[in-house]
Amino acid sequence: MEPEDIPIDAIAGQPHLDGATRASVADSSEAETPPNESGSDSLRSLVEWVAVIVVAFAAALLIKAFVFQAFEIPTGSMETTVNIGDRILVNKLSYRIGDVERGDLVVFEKLEGSIGDTDDLIKRVIALPGETIEVREDGRIWIWGPGESAEDAERLEEPYLDPQNAILQAPRPNDSPTSDIWDENCVNAQTPGRCTLDNASYFMMGDNRFGSSDSRFFGPVPEDNLVGQAFARIWPLTDLGGL
Repeated sequence: MEPEDIPIDAIAGQPHLDGATRASVADSSEAETPPNESGSDSLRSLVEWVAVIVVAFAAALLIKAFVFQAFEIPTGSMETTVNIGDRILVNKLSYRIGDVERGDLVVFEKLEGSIGDTDDLIKRVIALPGETIEVREDGRIWIWGPGESAEDAERLEEPYLDPQNAILQAPRPNDSPTSDIWDENCVNAQTPGRCTLDNASYFMMGDNRFGSSDSRFFGPVPEDNLVGQAFARIWPLTDLGGL
């Protein structure tokens, strides 16, 4: 008798596996991940997330320092343009690449002698460097430029003000500059109701003219004190929009 054909796997003491089963076993073996490799992937993911958070935090700090910053309004000096508790957004690049214009809402570092606990104030630009600003008997603000005289003055139009805030009390001739309207830091401080700015300062006033401590009291604001231009209100959401 011829001996029966015995599968090679059986001769080797192993059960017989067909081709498909062998492939399945091989694939299963290759799919197994060593324990140390799984831990390495988790550590790599953790490091990546930490890096993302650090980069995002650094970017936020850079944006706040050099581009945009949010401020909360602490007082009613700018009512009703912005009110107590409003949050505004300030462009800190605006005056690095552009000029300050009359009527701008500007955030600036407060001057020595300013009242209040806040380090930054927001006011409106009324007069530019070199200009002369004066409150006349009509209670309106008049402005003329360098090299011009009072006869060349133009009355400042302020459509952004509530009508009740448009008129100021003109100083009397015998009033000292510090007792009524103007701070003594103006070039011609001895002329009541009149202030001539130097070539690097701005005259700032709050829109709430009868409830604002501004350049009338602490003097013109040097250009170096400017932080940026307020351009949008971001809170409350019901008043979201540009300024």
